[in-house]
Amino acid sequence: MKTVNALELRQSLGKVVKILEKTGEPVLLERGRKPVAVLISLRDYQERFVESAAAEARNRILKDMDDLAIASVDATPATKILRELRG
Repeated sequence: MKTVNALELRQSLGKVVKILEKTGEPVLLERGRKPVAVLISLRDYQERFVESAAAEARNRILKDMDDLAIASVDATPATKILRELRG
């Protein structure tokens, strides 16, 4: 993982972004030799945050739908009921 300090980032943001695009590896940002942030590629961001948030939302909706589903008290097969209605 490449490490840059805040001054280097300000002076050569374009260069750092090109490295990030080329390698896809996160870039660690330091201030005063202490890690303070991480720059990640857009692809990594989408995979880790956007897509996972959407998957969580889908799972919540599916769970809510399952919770709302009412079990049928009649065990008669649907085909039999349809035949009776047609006949």
